[in-house]
Amino acid sequence: MRKLSIPAGGHVLVCDGGKALLLENAGSKVLPNLKTLWVSHSESRPSRELGTDRPGRSFESTGARRSAMEETDLQDQAEENFARALAERLDGLAAQGDLTSLVVVAAPRMLADLRRFFPPRVRGVVSEEIDKDLTHLPVREIEQRLTAQ
Repeated sequence: MRKLSIPAGGHVLVCDGGKALLLENAGSKVLPNLKTLWVSHSESRPSRELGTDRPGRSFESTGARRSAMEETDLQDQAEENFARALAERLDGLAAQGDLTSLVVVAAPRMLADLRRFFPPRVRGVVSEEIDKDLTHLPVREIEQRLTAQ
């Protein structure tokens, strides 16, 4: 991973499909000091708890044959809803002028979802996108990995 330049007062969003951290650089561009502004968790549960029905069945247009319909992946839906909620929350910060520079560090699938849901105001402040899952690390180690040479 290459060294990032995070401006003073800049923000870093670290997230995956179920957890997000918004960090702010309380230090300088040369010596960053990331502080946690908020942590958000998805309220998703395991797929077995989200839906228990069998897949639906459909009749063929001719004859008496039936076939199963594709089952909806409820976990994917929960992750998309989480990404949508994060995008809306960041848009609110950008509208208030509290979000001027954003580095997005997310698991690859979550990064794709965020790109889809980020409104233009948030896209305009994104300076870097990194497709890594660092949510399991403490903030100090996230800072070291992002700013290491």
